[in-house]
Order: sequence, then C-alpha cells, then structure tokens
Amino acid sequence: MRQPTATDRLVEQVERRLAQRRDAGSRFFAAEAGRIAALCHRVAERFARGGCLLAVGCSATARSDVRHVAVEFVHPVIVGKRALPALGITGESGSLLRELRLRARAEDIVIAFGAPGDGAELASSVEHARSLGCLTVAFAPLGAEWELEPASGDPFVDQEIVETTYHLLWELVHVFFEHRGLLEGRILQPTHDAGGASFLYPFLAEREHDLDAVLADVRDSVRMKALEIDALREQTLGEGAEQLHAAAAAARATFAAGGEVLALGNGGSATDAMDLVADLVAPPPQMGWPARRALDLTADAAILTALGNDIGAEAIFSRQVIAYGAAGDALVTFSTSGNSLSVLTALEEARRRGLRTIAFVGYDGGRIAAEGLADHVVITRSQHIPRIQEAQAAASHLFRELIELETP
Repeated sequence: MRQPTATDRLVEQVERRLAQRRDAGSRFFAAEAGRIAALCHRVAERFARGGCLLAVGCSATARSDVRHVAVEFVHPVIVGKRALPALGITGESGSLLRELRLRARAEDIVIAFGAPGDGAELASSVEHARSLGCLTVAFAPLGAEWELEPASGDPFVDQEIVETTYHLLWELVHVFFEHRGLLEGRILQPTHDAGGASFLYPFLAEREHDLDAVLADVRDSVRMKALEIDALREQTLGEGAEQLHAAAAAARATFAAGGEVLALGNGGSATDAMDLVADLVAPPPQMGWPARRALDLTADAAILTALGNDIGAEAIFSRQVIAYGAAGDALVTFSTSGNSLSVLTALEEARRRGLRTIAFVGYDGGRIAAEGLADHVVITRSQHIPRIQEAQAAASHLFRELIELETP
C-alpha cells in the first residue's frame, strides 16, 4: 500500500480546512441571512438620519476588523457609490469607553469587534452606546441589540465569517440607498437604476418592490454571496496550496534564523497585513503556537505620511524595507490587483536586499505574477474586491497555520 506523500497530506489538510469553512459558513448564513438583510435596512436608516458608523475593538486581531470596516465605508470600491462616515475606535488614545463617550451620538451605529475575554471595557462600550440609542451590533455576546455570532470553534474561521458579514453589510446598505422613499416609509419608490450596484444585484432595477420584497431579495443575495466566497476560497486554497506550503516553509526558515516577517498592503489590504502580523505576534491562545517576530509596515501614520509627502506614495513601503529589512527576512504583501506601485517597488527593493518575498494577489495576479516579482504568489482569481479579500483572509490563515507544521 502506497504511503501518503507530503503532497497528499497537504491536499488532505487543505480539503479539511475548506470543508470546515463551507460547513461553518453555510450554517451561519442560512440562519442569519434574513437578519443581515434587515440589519442593512436599519443601518441605511441611521446613515440617512446623519449617523456615523463607529467600529470599536481593543484586541490586536479586533483592530484589523475595526480599520477594515472604516475604510470600506469611507472609501467605497464600487465606482459611483457614496462615501459614508465611519471611524475606528481602538483605545489607542486611552480608554476605549472614554473615546466612545466623546464621539457617539444617538443616531450612530456602533459595531463591536472582539469577545468578552478582551476585557470589561468592550462590553461597557456597547452598553453605553445602547443607552444613548445607538444601533449596536456585535459578533459575540457583548450585550448588543444585534448579535451575529459565528461560533464555529475556530478563531480563524470565525474571523472570516465576520469579515464576509461586514462586507455584505457595506454592499447591501448601498443597495438600499438606490431606492427613494425606502428610509422614510414602508413602500419603496424605485429609481429604476441600480447604479454602481447593478452588476451585483441586477434584480433591483427590474421591477417595483415593497420593503418586504426587497428584504427577501437581499436575503437571497446574502446566501448567494456566501456560496460565491466558498467557491473562491476553494480556488484560492486549492490552486495555491503548494505556493502556501512553500511560503510557510520560507517564513519558518526566516524565524529559525532569527529574522522577521514584514507585512504590507494598501486600504483594505493594509488591514490584511495588520491581521497577519497580529496572528504572528499574538496567536490565538488555543492554538498553542509561539509568538513570532513580525512588523506591520502600514502601522505608523507619521512614517507613511512623511514618505508620501516628501518622496511619493510609491515609496511608502520600499523605504521601510530599506530601513527594517535584512537578508533572510521575509516580506509578505497583499494586493487585490497585483499592480499597486507601492507594493511593486517594495517587492523590488526586498529582492535587491535578499529578503524572501510572498504575495497574496487578486484578479489574474497583475504585474506581481506576470513579472515574477515575488518568490511565492497566491492568486485569488476574481475581480470583486470584497470577495478577493475574504478568500485572501482564508489563505493568510492557512499560511499562518502551515508555518507551525514541519510537514502538513
């Protein structure tokens, strides 16, 4: 009988992780699709009344989601969509609760990231927001009005479900804004133009709806998008399994030699870099993994703005590679397009300095893949940015897991 090879074991592990994600995601979105649709309507009402979305969290991993939500709403990636006010509150200026007390108003939306174990101040912040009349949302039992808890038992899978949920929240809030009268009355007066969201939800431009019918369509769209991300994760992890294994081996060699991982990205991809660094430096306690040396090159606003202002945006990461990178270190980059100049120049600089290079990219891999700018390239073959980032989150989590395994 043939003994399983390392490749066999890797394929089996990837299939196991994909099955775990499919099962957890299908259970969550089947149960919560209707509530997510209704929540999107409520959030749209708050924005229409002048509210601001306040994302709060105080742990290292929660902060990446806080920042990700804020950038999605303020800088929409669908052309023609309005910028909506959103801020991240992470306690970096002192007390999380004190900062929220200074900022929150009754018409705002407060989304809490993290768990009760992150400290009493997180639950106290939710309680304060709710007492003001804010619409409160949480992904754990924190006392929010709307609680959407994945509870898969795996912190990485839970985070991926949470990320898909707030991406859907952002997309569907904009869908509701396509209809005049939605936010004030029960009956919708359609614009007959779904605008920049039409390629995502074409049914909205086809016929008139009352609110219940639109909510039903949006609920069905939540379920459809959940199936799409399952398929995209399967493509990303299946096609990229060997690249992920080799990338993890490269990172493991870096750590064994006393080096560190540098991580970067722009916008939502910056929060992916932030999340990877958090998982390296402060891995989930239940995993039993050692803390690893890692540096987030997106973290220091003074450095980023100084370089962007004095040299140019394309240099914001490459100059940091010069300052912090050494031969044998590893640079991990995230990009949905594979064409961002700041990422390309950082990879080129890393190559010159003898760093190992790893890239998570979307679309067809862009210039990073076409020009071979990274040693290991994991491609998510999609042009839909939220879905790319969700699949990249799963790939990044598997990469983190594989680092700790000598053989899969």
